[in-house]
Amino acid sequence: MTSFQYRGFDAALVTPEEYDVSLRARTERVNTWCRQLGKRNVCLVSIHTNAAGNGKQWMNARGWTCYTSRGQTAGDHLADCLYKAAALWLPGHKLRKDYSDGDPDWENDFYIPKNTPCGAALTENLFHDNSDDCLFLESDEGRRAIVALHVEGIVNYVLKRY
Repeated sequence: MTSFQYRGFDAALVTPEEYDVSLRARTERVNTWCRQLGKRNVCLVSIHTNAAGNGKQWMNARGWTCYTSRGQTAGDHLADCLYKAAALWLPGHKLRKDYSDGDPDWENDFYIPKNTPCGAALTENLFHDNSDDCLFLESDEGRRAIVALHVEGIVNYVLKRY
């Protein structure tokens, strides 16, 4: 396991391997940390880029999104913190929101957030099949913004819990 400390917080990669690890195995790793440290002391952010097409042409869909599991969970608070950080670090980029349940995150049955007891969220960081989003993601500015919004969102989530 690859672990490190950043800004005074312990962090670890769920999948430090350079090959695909099953969702079940990733979930069990997180759940092991939850059992060892207490679910309140663990949070998970699964970081992705989005796509709208079939990979054969550039698409028009754009924006940043955060998903949680269904219902009110600790993941909703984590998503709120991530949305606030995204608003700061991604000015001019669309933040895709769904307020149908009173908060901005989209709810879904994605495997890992659904099957972990800690605060868990899945972010879709712009669209890799939109040429403008892709150029930003590949730029130094874009990489810094994506990293910074996740660090800031997670730190704010942890600090607001204690």
